[in-house]
Amino acid sequence: MTTPSSAPPRRPAWLRKKIEFASCEATRRILEAHRLNTVCREARCPNIAECFAQRHATFLILGRYCTRHCRFCHVAKTHKPEAPDPGEPDRVARATADLGLAHVVITSVTRDDLPDAGAAHFAAVVRCLRTACPGTRVELLIPDGNGEEAPLRTICDAGPDILGHNLETVARLYALRPEADYERSVSVLRRCKKISPKIRTKSALMLGLGEKRDEVLRVFDDLREAGCDYLALGQYLQPSRAHAPVRAYITPEEFEAYRQEALGRGFFHVESGPYVRSSYRAHAYENPTPS
Repeated sequence: MTTPSSAPPRRPAWLRKKIEFASCEATRRILEAHRLNTVCREARCPNIAECFAQRHATFLILGRYCTRHCRFCHVAKTHKPEAPDPGEPDRVARATADLGLAHVVITSVTRDDLPDAGAAHFAAVVRCLRTACPGTRVELLIPDGNGEEAPLRTICDAGPDILGHNLETVARLYALRPEADYERSVSVLRRCKKISPKIRTKSALMLGLGEKRDEVLRVFDDLREAGCDYLALGQYLQPSRAHAPVRAYITPEEFEAYRQEALGRGFFHVESGPYVRSSYRAHAYENPTPS
């Protein structure tokens, strides 16, 4: 593992993905027609062209502006986000049908300004999807709800197939998430299992922020203790000079070693690689038995 004191000057060969937008037009038109945001675009995901070409997209609900200030995230921040759009759940469902998605992922900006942190809006999206796309598997990637029980119960009661909440990094580096708390995030996954044991839970980590191997393995243990079923591991890529720097580029071999460590701890499915993101290849997690 490369561990310089500052970000390496050039990305290694395995991180030089060529992005081609020529095959993305159909997906882009559908998203624009339904006036929907995607985390693919707002977070500058390096897989956007690949996914859009396959008519895949991860919907970003509750607006484009986040109330938190994570130092690694490109999603726009503001203290005055717009009010939730009551028509958005139906538009998400109709866009899902138009895209022909067998597995849809919905995430949101964090809305600490809302009394329920946006939980009712998530639930409304699930209900609309169940009506418009009854055969589609529904995966939600949710914020922490400020650690409150009621928002999580609202979301779980809506009946998503998979509920994700990303830890993002190891406990020691949570200063990069100034409004978040490591133990609170772990508890979201633990409490979800208590509320709805049948829901599969999922989390993700970005590597290369300065974490140590033993810290990463400790996160694996904490997630399994919380009953987490699925795990995604990817390389952190600095979206701009204003964001936290890359501290290390993790090799593909190291990603595979982490995958084996995670599978050995009992995760049902693990995606691990430089370009893996929490919703990347989301359909691959559908097998409910250990790999």
